[in-house]
Amino acid sequence: VKHCTGTIGPNQTLHTDSPDLPECFQLSVLSWLPCVYLWLACPPYLFYLQRNNKGYIMMSILNRVKTVFGLVLWIVCWTDLFSTFHELRQGDTKPPIYFVTPLVVGMTMLLALFLIQFERLKGVQSSGILFIFWFLSVLCAIVPFRSKILQSEISDKLRFTTFYFYFSLIVAELILSCFNEKPPLFSNIDTDPNPCPQSTAGFLSTMTFWWFTSMAIKGYKNPLEAKDLWSLNKRDSSEVVVPKLLREWEVEQAKAHSAEDQSTQALYSKPPPSSPEEVEVLLSKQKDPKKPSFLRSLIKAFGPYFLIGSAFKLLQDLITFVNPQLLKLLISFTKQKGAPTWWGYALAFLMFFAAFLQTLILHQHFQYCFVTGMRLRTSIIGAIYRKSLIITNAAKRKSTVGEIVNLMSVDAQRFMDLTTFLNMLWSAPLQIILALYFLWQNLGPSVLAGVAVMILLIPLNAAIAVKTRAYQVEQMQYKDARIKLMNEILNGIKVLKLYAWESSFKDKVLEIRQKELNVLRKTAYLGALSTMAWTSAPFLVALTTFAVYVTVDKNNILDAEKAFVSLSLFNILRFPLNMFPQVISSIIQASVSLKRIQDFLSHDELDPESVDRNNTATVSVVNGKFTWAKQDPPALHNINLMVPQGSLLAVVGHVGCGKSSLVSALLGEMEKMEGDISIRGSVAYVPQQAWIQNATLRDNILFGKAYNEQKYRCCLEACALTQDLEVLPGGDLTEIGEKGINLSGGQRQRVSLARALYNEADVYLLDDPLSAVDAHVAKHIFDHVIGPEGALQGKTRILVTHGISFLPQVDNIVVMVEGRVSEMGSYQELLKQNGAFAEFLRNYSLEDIIEEDEALIDDEEDFPDDALSNHTDMVDNEPVVNEAKRQFIRQISIISGDLENPKSRSVRKRLCSERKHAESDPEKKLPKVEKLIQAETAETGRVKSKVFWEYAKAVGPLLSLFICFLYGCQSAAAIGANVWLSQWTNDAAQNVTQENVSMRVGVYAALGMAQGLLVMVSSFTLAMGNIGAARKLHYALLDNKFHTPQSFFDTTPIGRVINRFSKDIYVIDEALPSTVLMFLGTFFSSLSTMIVIVTSTPIFAVVIAPLAFIYIFVQRFYVATSRQLKRLESVSRSPIYSHFSETVTGTSIIRAYGRHNAFVLMSDMKVDENQKSYYPGIVSNRWLGVRIEFIGNCIVLFAALFAVIGKDKLNPGLVGLSVSYALLVTMSLNWMVRMTSDLESNIVAVERVKEYSETKTEAPWEVEDKKPSSDWPSQGNVEFSDYSVRYREGLELVLKNLTLSVKGGEKIGIVGRTGAGKSSMTLCLFRLLEAAGGEITIDGVKISEIGLHDLRSKLTIIPQEPVLFSGSLRMNLDPFEKYSDGEVWKALELSHLNKFVSNQPAKLELECSEGGENLSVGQRQLVCLARALLRKTRILILDEATAAIDLETDDLIQSTIRTQFEDCTVFTIAHRLNTIMDYTRVLVLDKGQIAEFDTPTNLLFRRGIFYGMAKDAGLAQ
Repeated sequence: VKHCTGTIGPNQTLHTDSPDLPECFQLSVLSWLPCVYLWLACPPYLFYLQRNNKGYIMMSILNRVKTVFGLVLWIVCWTDLFSTFHELRQGDTKPPIYFVTPLVVGMTMLLALFLIQFERLKGVQSSGILFIFWFLSVLCAIVPFRSKILQSEISDKLRFTTFYFYFSLIVAELILSCFNEKPPLFSNIDTDPNPCPQSTAGFLSTMTFWWFTSMAIKGYKNPLEAKDLWSLNKRDSSEVVVPKLLREWEVEQAKAHSAEDQSTQALYSKPPPSSPEEVEVLLSKQKDPKKPSFLRSLIKAFGPYFLIGSAFKLLQDLITFVNPQLLKLLISFTKQKGAPTWWGYALAFLMFFAAFLQTLILHQHFQYCFVTGMRLRTSIIGAIYRKSLIITNAAKRKSTVGEIVNLMSVDAQRFMDLTTFLNMLWSAPLQIILALYFLWQNLGPSVLAGVAVMILLIPLNAAIAVKTRAYQVEQMQYKDARIKLMNEILNGIKVLKLYAWESSFKDKVLEIRQKELNVLRKTAYLGALSTMAWTSAPFLVALTTFAVYVTVDKNNILDAEKAFVSLSLFNILRFPLNMFPQVISSIIQASVSLKRIQDFLSHDELDPESVDRNNTATVSVVNGKFTWAKQDPPALHNINLMVPQGSLLAVVGHVGCGKSSLVSALLGEMEKMEGDISIRGSVAYVPQQAWIQNATLRDNILFGKAYNEQKYRCCLEACALTQDLEVLPGGDLTEIGEKGINLSGGQRQRVSLARALYNEADVYLLDDPLSAVDAHVAKHIFDHVIGPEGALQGKTRILVTHGISFLPQVDNIVVMVEGRVSEMGSYQELLKQNGAFAEFLRNYSLEDIIEEDEALIDDEEDFPDDALSNHTDMVDNEPVVNEAKRQFIRQISIISGDLENPKSRSVRKRLCSERKHAESDPEKKLPKVEKLIQAETAETGRVKSKVFWEYAKAVGPLLSLFICFLYGCQSAAAIGANVWLSQWTNDAAQNVTQENVSMRVGVYAALGMAQGLLVMVSSFTLAMGNIGAARKLHYALLDNKFHTPQSFFDTTPIGRVINRFSKDIYVIDEALPSTVLMFLGTFFSSLSTMIVIVTSTPIFAVVIAPLAFIYIFVQRFYVATSRQLKRLESVSRSPIYSHFSETVTGTSIIRAYGRHNAFVLMSDMKVDENQKSYYPGIVSNRWLGVRIEFIGNCIVLFAALFAVIGKDKLNPGLVGLSVSYALLVTMSLNWMVRMTSDLESNIVAVERVKEYSETKTEAPWEVEDKKPSSDWPSQGNVEFSDYSVRYREGLELVLKNLTLSVKGGEKIGIVGRTGAGKSSMTLCLFRLLEAAGGEITIDGVKISEIGLHDLRSKLTIIPQEPVLFSGSLRMNLDPFEKYSDGEVWKALELSHLNKFVSNQPAKLELECSEGGENLSVGQRQLVCLARALLRKTRILILDEATAAIDLETDDLIQSTIRTQFEDCTVFTIAHRLNTIMDYTRVLVLDKGQIAEFDTPTNLLFRRGIFYGMAKDAGLAQ
């Protein structure tokens, strides 16, 4: 200071009304500050720019102007310097500061000038470093600028003008640095159709996330779609991120390997140990090879970027503690009556500025963390995907597909979640230490009391968390059980309706639901407790601290400064204390995930060199010995094989003799223990189980090759796929479901073959491609593709086969026995040897002759069979039916072609009963009038207020009001406590403290406790209301679904209904209540803040309106955009996993065709596609955060400003109260928007559940006044009079004007071509279809007038497909427990099941698995017979099973029906005529009308339709 003129007097600065800093201070500190900053920031920044070069930017006008201004600034500074020298010459000595400052500033300007140009060359579009420099310069120059204006006489003309020049230039530079430069030349922005504006955003725009605004506006105007999303930044995309991680991981692996090698070498090279102990030590050392650390490679790849975020976090933590200190100054300022007002204003603006800076820095930190998390997820998924394509079979056995998908979804997600909070690991302790330090300064040792309370609350919270966890697990089990049951019910809903069993199953569901709700209720009790702990914690801490502080020492006086500063510090403490345990638990979880991922990535890989590709021989194996896993015994040994170029080799042998293993060995999929394999040229492979991708049929065949129309058509023709294409709804562009769900087994196999054929390889490995297709199709394929005349002639072919008929036509045959080649040679040679091959032939020949014979018959028919096997009426057929399959089946219109060709059928039945599940019964198929499956409506846009009202009604309108009232009371109590605190602190000013202390503490405690209790009561009442609502909504949905007519289930995929019961009910059970709770909490806390500030400074009300307007404006923009982004993100997430599980099952094929890299690219694209919608999602949160917190900061600013303005009327307590409330509000405002958004996306679940609980219902189950008598129907007469029926409104009639009458006890057979309406007759009797005209009467009762249950329980049906439910066998026979055990056993005996059941240890309690999987198909059919025998009503309908059943069971059922149902009316829908030849009468239907109706003999005599059918079946001459 002595280098300047004059001294600094402190009074001159602080206590005058127009303060001024002394000139010396202005010249030294203020001028040097920006310079020091720039010189310090420069070296690291230059280093960074050297590393990250983006290409240079052309000189622009902006750049030129900046440069010129910089030069002028340098000249101005040095003018000052030279003038000082000049004065020195004149003899007027100035203090040294006049030399130093202009020199330093001038040098700095040159540096800035250099930076402007250097950044241009390195492609920086907008510089943060320089922006901050100019900003600081302007800030520091404002003070001298003001004092220069205030100076009355100007002593130094020259310096005065140069300073004005200097000031105006730096302001100009600051303004110019707000603008952006053009993007650098040759950047990838130009090529991108929809680039992310972030890469070109300026410094200010990046700090405030302004660049996101365009998307927010677009999302607000209309819902965002995938095409609106920006492309992913290059640096976040898979192609950059994944290789980065893989490089580091390879380095790690290499290190581990070299360490391992050294240790083993060291062992061998040492001299032999002298004592046994030493051997022990050596061995134990060697046992543990160093594992490569995945964590280290993650840190190396992503650590540096993450550290930038951590640096921001550190800054933010420090700035957090500035505001309480400023608050302290502000309160002490209001106490001093004489203090100048500028001081207060300065404090208010400083508070605002500190808070704003904190906001910006915090969100930058979050941005860095989230982007790191996103990159972690991308890279982990990429690494796992790449690894899964090359792991050995042994490794694949260790981890199932599901587990690997979990690694990708769950474990990668955990890392992503962890990165967000990882910094809390060091930041939380830091914040806690700092807060305690300031508190100690404030209140001394009594702080420890408060801290003790905080520490005591931690175990309480931990205990609650553990218990909640246990409840969640329990509740998940109930939920799974409920969904499983619902799934079965919906799959078997038709059977439930036919048997009238709905109510018993409804009770089962409700019973599980009740248990589930009980657990939810327990969770709610705990939730209420933890909410109370979390809300009251800061209060309890404050209470104990203040109480201890006041009582420890009589001299301790609690004044406003101490109280409110401590309060704001306690509020800062609350967050780290709560977060810390969470961070630790998520670190533990992530470490488990880390280990799992590391183990997976360390698995063995297939040796790409095991097959020699460059040898001269086409295919040869020399002394091969192969195994599936190193520790297993070899699966193939001493294999010697030579396949000449262009020949066809057949591999035959018994099941499990190593035929497929041989093919795998040739592909290099097995571990080679010794020997050599060589294959020359490319390979095409057809596996035993066809692998079909979820893509169009054409893509499946092309498999990445270019499309060539003519070649493609030839392939289809050769593989007999042309007929199938005609049937598929979209021809060869039909989308094939996952695992080829909408193709039959035979079609899948043929597609797989067509793929190989199209791929024109040199060597074809065909692993039993003919097993899944019918005999005549197999013959066609062999002739046209594989055989000597086929499309593949001249290629080298290795065919694994079971079909003997083709063997004579192959060049060579290899016979395999137990993993060895037992014989090899041509067909004739092997027959002569009479060895294993001849025996093999003898075993197989008999069946084959039948097949041959049958193939001849079928040849004329243009193999409809296999072409049609996919139209099986799945709707009734498979118990656990796949939604996609069903949906596909329903799109297919009536299939032409007559399937009833029973002659060839019956012979073959035995052979194919396993092979083909059920022949088609397309009567239930409807002509395609409209698209059957309506698309599910996805809600977009805002949720209607009606839905909120629906939910409030479900909670209970009065209860809803009461809950709001409770929340109001709780806020009132909280405000009350703080107002009381401010009154108490005012005692200090009036010196009336001592007498009142106990009263003050008592009331404060009472108010706080009341608040805690109210919190608990209100959150508990809310939870109860929510659970009540959940119960009502689920009950309504369930009840409606049981009453919904069958047509609804035929047109709605089951998955969609199940989704309502699982996802939507889950949201209503769990997600909604917590969202509502948080929403109400934040809403009322924001409200109370406003109330407090308005009461202490009424003028604040003026500001509320504009701020609220901005708030609502931002909130609407955010909610609209983020909701859509969330939807897009979840939609694009599932393809990643489904593509992955598909890949894992098809790895061998992908490798065989050499498509490895293409699939990696596909996966990367899918991940990037997902991250494209995830990234804007993160940024939208940051964008919102900055804007909302800005509003919060404005509230702080105005609260402080108005406190300063009205400081004479206010007491310090009130100022402290209103400002400390304002400091808290930011948090609640921010959360309130998030919660609004969550609330809107979750309330949709209510809407969806409502929609499905209000669908149209069928007729009532019971009609009281029309109840038939209990013994009805006693005779069993059935009459149809002029009866017509259609499936649904708008479709044509399936039965037209039927009139017939059947006497009691008659046996009627119903026959007709496919689609004639046979099955519809049964549906009419049960009123699954309601009449379109006419009547059915049974024993004089019109069935349309009575209740459905009354009707259905009096008829008995043995349905076509046996449907069993999981549960005991007893429950499956008699769900209502109407019958005694004796009756049940009797029924089992008659249905020939008693032997099977009595052999089971559980007898009648035998657990049936889902769909009766643990019983054979025949046994399931017999269970259905037993059900019928138990009910034994006068009318029995038998819908004969087509193919699922073996002849034996069929005969059993027929004979039982003949004996047991002798006096009943029996309707049989017959597929095989021999069962009904002895019936009373036969009804022949044709196109929904009666064609013939008479006794079988008469009909044969008349030579009509029936005769034709009998002739085809070989029953008539």
